[in-house]
Amino acid sequence: MNLKQLEYFVHVAELGSFSKASLVLDIAQPALSRQVRALETDLRETLLLRNGRGVTLTEAGQRLFEHGTAILQSVAQARDDMARSRDLPTGRIAIGVPPTVGRQLTRPLVEGFKRRLPGARLAIVEGLSAHIAEWILTGRVDIGLLYNPEPQPGLEVVPLWHERLCLVGPAGAAARAAVPFAALARMPLVMPERSHVFRRLVEAQAALQGVRLEVAWEVSSVASIIDLVCAGHGHAVLTASAVAACGRADELLAQPLDETALAAVLCLATSTHKRPGPLMRHASKLLTDLVRSLPQGNAANSLPG
Repeated sequence: MNLKQLEYFVHVAELGSFSKASLVLDIAQPALSRQVRALETDLRETLLLRNGRGVTLTEAGQRLFEHGTAILQSVAQARDDMARSRDLPTGRIAIGVPPTVGRQLTRPLVEGFKRRLPGARLAIVEGLSAHIAEWILTGRVDIGLLYNPEPQPGLEVVPLWHERLCLVGPAGAAARAAVPFAALARMPLVMPERSHVFRRLVEAQAALQGVRLEVAWEVSSVASIIDLVCAGHGHAVLTASAVAACGRADELLAQPLDETALAAVLCLATSTHKRPGPLMRHASKLLTDLVRSLPQGNAANSLPG
């Protein structure tokens, strides 16, 4: 077992896919697969279960993943400490992004690192905002993008932009400038689990207005929510940017809700307990620039800071 094999394995495990990992690592997928198989042979353990949708960790793979992330973090910190005096952005950094912007940011992040941070290695991890916040606090990721994060003493948060939530339904209905929030009481909703920030925002507003919501289907995946809405199984409450990123925007109608309090605020978050080195500073700047260059990050939606 060597550090390269361990790094390859951790990337595949984090992304749940050999194809995604090969893009991030800039290595051919067959070569990546050979390295992981060599690691499994050396350890005499099956680490990953391969299926048509990607890979999942075995029990042994989960144990090695926990060791591997800690080892790679320690190696990255050692390299970062050696380079700090020279202000060189080297080492490995993990960035957590929510699924609603992950598809839009993955390729620009990879290309930005190749161009602006060629001496650094990048890991991109997708997850819900609550999970990413936990990963920052435990050290699994170094930087995260979070929607509407709750105040926590271990997190330093910088708002980047905000966007109103929309009622999303199949295309064909007459568009309105804004939909009354009370209208949600008359329609079946496809909503994510309660830990999702959009669900919490909507339910809090419903409680304030005395609106009874009908959650017909509870689905954690934003992509699956979009599929169900397109198929006519209900309406969803999402941002317009999430609809634009799904690839099926022409099949949907996204209408802003009339409550200005229902806004998704995307923030850059880091740990207050971790001293930022050159790589952290450069990566934060790159990520901030990319977010603010996205279609939803225009001047009208931007927040100061």
